[in-house]
Formats: sequence, structure tokens, C-alpha cells
Amino acid sequence: MLTSLALIFLVGLALAAVCVRIGLPRIIGMLLTGVILGPYALNLLDPSILSVSADLRQMALVIILIKAGLSLNPADLRRVGRPALLLAFLPASFELLAVVLFAPRLLGVTRLEAAVLGAVLSAVSPAVVVPRMVRLIETKVGTDKSIPQMILAGASLDDVYVIVLFSTFVGMAQGGSAAASDFLCIPVAIVLGVAFGLLTGWLLARFFEFSFAHGRLIRGSMKVILVLGVAFLLLTVEDCLENLVPLSGLLAVMSMACALRGNVPAGVSARLSEKFGKLWIAAEVVLFVLVGAAVDIRYTLAAGLPAVCLLALALLLRSAGVFLCVLGTPLSPKERLFCIVSYLPKATVQAAIGSVPLALGLPCGQIVLSVAVLAIVITAPLGAIGIDRSCRVLLSHDGAQAA
Repeated sequence: MLTSLALIFLVGLALAAVCVRIGLPRIIGMLLTGVILGPYALNLLDPSILSVSADLRQMALVIILIKAGLSLNPADLRRVGRPALLLAFLPASFELLAVVLFAPRLLGVTRLEAAVLGAVLSAVSPAVVVPRMVRLIETKVGTDKSIPQMILAGASLDDVYVIVLFSTFVGMAQGGSAAASDFLCIPVAIVLGVAFGLLTGWLLARFFEFSFAHGRLIRGSMKVILVLGVAFLLLTVEDCLENLVPLSGLLAVMSMACALRGNVPAGVSARLSEKFGKLWIAAEVVLFVLVGAAVDIRYTLAAGLPAVCLLALALLLRSAGVFLCVLGTPLSPKERLFCIVSYLPKATVQAAIGSVPLALGLPCGQIVLSVAVLAIVITAPLGAIGIDRSCRVLLSHDGAQAA
């Protein structure tokens, strides 16, 4: 396993540096590292690290979500409440509708199988979007209208919505049926996740305050470990309550960090944010290399032109959904275009659930995995490049209008 970790870090950082040198985002080099080192190419990664790949990817996501929560200002979220809420489900719904309409004709699947495929495809990638929105918040690009905050909140809620839909459609495809209660799980999971996270963050802030008041100074590094430990417990709570009540653990993590920011001195939250930013340097490599390792390039080639056409149609309707979400807002046409670009990338959710239908023995399993892999290969670099290249052209910087 140590050799695999060495390869992940050294080759991943090397190819990331090469991509930066030729003007491409770092993420492309990391994804390419995973593809090359993974089991479908050179097969240089230890099976033991691949067996815990999902857990390692989730740990990396936790780190960036904590960093995101520490960067969010609740006042900014209140300013963008309606469009952020619409971004949580409208673009995904439009993309799902596109797949249900066009996949049977293009790929020869049934409507229900198309719904399973659409649920896999319609999630935006938090691993691509979140760190970029955090960076925009820190550099005050687009923050005069709270655009990064809006996209950050919407993208985080989007995954909850899509995963509940995916579970519902898979159950139907296995011979079950969908009840209205299945869809009610979506708002319940969001509300409980946010509420539980806010309460946890408040209690954690009170603990830090109590320790300081009684002369027990907790060092910044120790605070990071405590926050990480509590965040991992929040995900455990989600698993434990899975059969009782729906709760989004990832939303709880980000809400906890947001509450922590609002209940500790500004200097403390700034130092915590800085330390989690440093942790993300390593976590980012692990996350994207392991996402790349999950990509079987053979499935990408097998998907063919019909799958590419389906993706293009799905992204077109998704973009229309994003446009509707920002109608009636003070955003300029350039800023609305940036929101559309920011909602293109797919990676982590598709890597996590793309193989589930195949593992369950569903007839559509192979085609779902093939199109999911193709979506990662096409949209992750497209979205990353689009966000990185367009942000300073389409968004204002520190209150100045964009060029």
C-alpha cells in the first residue's frame, strides 16, 4: 500500500504540474494518473488501496466540505436563498428528463432503465466545483453578488436529491415500486442534515470556548483533528439512521463548519480554514487519482457516438435548467453563463454509483457504467477548464465589473 501511495502522490503531482505548465487544470493530470496507474491500464495500485478507495474519496470530500463551510458567510447564503434552492434540483431534473426522453431511442434501453441512467448522470461533481468556488470566495471573485456561495450551496444539495432519486429508481428496476414517501425523503434529508450540522457546529464552538475559559488552550492542529473526527462521526450517524430517518451526512459536515465559523472568533475560523486548505493539497491528489483509477477506458470506447450525443443533449437541457434558476436575479448575462459552466462537471458521484446497477445484475448495468465513465472523461476536464478560464472574464473581482 505504501508503494501505491507513493505513486499516487508523486506521479499525480508530477502530471498535475505538467498540466499546469501547458495551461490545463491540475485535476486533469490527477485523473490521468489514476487511469494510467489503475487496474484497467498498468495495474500498479495495490488492491488493498482500491478496496478502500470509496472511503478515501469520502474522507477527501469531507476535508473540502469543511473548508467550504468555513468559507461560507450565512448572510451571503440568505442573499441567494431562492436560486441556490432551485439549483439543488432543477438542473438535475432537466438532465434526468433529457435522458429519459432520448436514451431509449439512442441506446435502446427502457424508460425505467433510462431513469436509472439519468439519476447517475445528473449529479454535479462537488469534488470539481467546491474547491473552485472556495478559491473564488477567498480571492473575492464574483462575491459581490454571492455567486460562488450560491453555486456552492446548490451543488452540495444537488447530490442529496440525485442520490435519493437513484436509490428509488434502482429499487423500481429490481422489481419494487416507488412510493410518495421515497420522494419526501429528499427535503427531510436536507433539513435534518443542515439542522444536525448546525447544532453540532454550535456545540463544538461552545466546547472550544469552554476549554479556553478554563485555561485549557486547544492548539490549532488539535482543533483540526477534533473537527475532522466529529465530521467523520456525522457520516457514521447518517449510516446508522439510514433505515430510520433520512439525513445527509455531507450537508451536515458543511453546515457544522459554517456554524463553527459563526460561533468562534474570526481569527480562529481563519486559522482553521488555512489548515484545512493545506490538508486539501494532499486530499485532492488522493481523491482525483482514485476517481481516475475507477475509470475503465474500455467502457468509454464501447459507449460510442450515441452516448456522446446523449450527453450533449442532457447537458443542453441541464444548462437550460440552470438558466431558469437564475432568472429574476440581478446577475448579468456573463454571470449567468458562468453559472451554467459551473454546473457541467461530473466525477465523484458517477464514480461512486456508476457501477452499482452492474453489481446488482440489472440488464442496463453495462451501459450505465459505460456512459457514466464517458461523462467523467468528457465533463470533468470540460467543467474544470471552463470554470478556471472563465471566472475572471465572466465574473467581477472585488466589486469591479468583469471585462
